[in-house]
Amino acid sequence: MKPGVRALGIAESFRRDAEQSTLAGAVVRADRVLDGLAYRRCTVGGTDATEAAVELVAELGRPDVQYVLLGAVAPAWYNFLDPSRVQEAADRPVITVTFEASDGLEAGLRDAFSGRELERRLETYRSLPDRRELSVNDETVYVRHRGCDRDEAATVVRAFTPDGGRPEPIRVASTAARAGDSLVGSLEDGDENAG
Repeated sequence: MKPGVRALGIAESFRRDAEQSTLAGAVVRADRVLDGLAYRRCTVGGTDATEAAVELVAELGRPDVQYVLLGAVAPAWYNFLDPSRVQEAADRPVITVTFEASDGLEAGLRDAFSGRELERRLETYRSLPDRRELSVNDETVYVRHRGCDRDEAATVVRAFTPDGGRPEPIRVASTAARAGDSLVGSLEDGDENAG
């Protein structure tokens, strides 16, 4: 992959006691150069993460970004990201990369929600693309994709992962989200040194 190819990584950070989660979007080139950042907030336990991700894409307004990489499907305590809606809004392939083996999220959803809240989340969860294992630098990640085929998704994930198993756009977005969330937490707690 050419060094100038860009991907937008989206990842989140939240504190258990907080009502809002911080989403960060990081534009990173294949040669690992950071080329843009943006932030949005979504509700912990809510249903607005997809809209926040769509807003990140729009705010960055980067036609040069060729791929969107999502670092979760259920950030902010089951506030599901819908890759189909993100792909439609971004008009480019969306690849979700997660990092832990799982038997699925249905049991956790049933423990945490009931009624219409459960049904909405189950509907979104069941509509997600299939999750497939992918070996990257001797590590295993789990990939879902929209707007590209399995081979292209694997090529993109590997090309943006120089070390370990975490693609650089997601790693940078995750680091930025933690820093942003830390700042927001400090401001909310009244830390005068936070700014």
